[in-house]
Amino acid sequence: MYPEVRTAVEADTGMVVTDPGFDIPAQREQARAAALAEPREDVASVEEVDADGVRCRLYTPADALPGVVVHAHGGGFVLNDVDVHDGVCRRLTNRARRRVLSVDYRRPPEAPFPAAPDDLDTVVGWLRREGPAGPYAAHGDSAGANLALVAALRNPGFFSALALVYPFLDPRAGSASWAEGAASGFDPAEATWYWQHYARTEADLDDPDLAPLLSDRLHTVPPTFVATAEHDPLRDEGEELARRIAESGVETVGVRCLGQVHGFWRHAHFTASEPLLRQVAGWLDLHLS
Repeated sequence: MYPEVRTAVEADTGMVVTDPGFDIPAQREQARAAALAEPREDVASVEEVDADGVRCRLYTPADALPGVVVHAHGGGFVLNDVDVHDGVCRRLTNRARRRVLSVDYRRPPEAPFPAAPDDLDTVVGWLRREGPAGPYAAHGDSAGANLALVAALRNPGFFSALALVYPFLDPRAGSASWAEGAASGFDPAEATWYWQHYARTEADLDDPDLAPLLSDRLHTVPPTFVATAEHDPLRDEGEELARRIAESGVETVGVRCLGQVHGFWRHAHFTASEPLLRQVAGWLDLHLS
């Protein structure tokens, strides 16, 4: 790990999801309060949107270029929301110079799979009918990258680009990079906890709409950018996804961010966050122009 990343991991002594007494509503509120207390960039406008019953937040930059980036936030499907991702969505809006539609999809345990991908489908239907004009891209980080990918698989031809940041894809945690999990600040037991809350049954874990690495339709996705972090247990599954999409004949770029751990992209104080944000913005510009 790079020194600043190692320092951050060592300093993180907060409660984890597998701790006895972990309180999901309290953790959600704590994360929301912490995120909203951080400095945020100005954008030209921020609008709360009802997309056929799905709460969304639409960010518009000054001198907006054509196109909309549909963003699904990370948080293991269970945690975080549009407020937690407000800061990074503002940054993405300004770097990409395009509207960003952040989707506040339903989360377990209140609403397990397939509520979240169904909400993304609802948003796509709203965009087709009355939302801001395209072209459209799908974007997400971690669990949100899973949802962005599934949205592209469920709606072939709708998105012109896909940008995924350390996607959370494999409920079986079968890749070698999981052996590094505890040292990186993302323990395999924590990932299992997220999947157990997201899935309704054991059978769901083999559903391509939950575990999209199992999909036989990867050839239908648009040009895809996949970023992974070197010291992230999700690294290998993200890179395997990029390999499979490329083998299917789809234009694909995969990058590994050296020295980084899971979660770095959203936090501006990590020096690798801004360069990755600009890479994503460049990919979107390439395929939405």
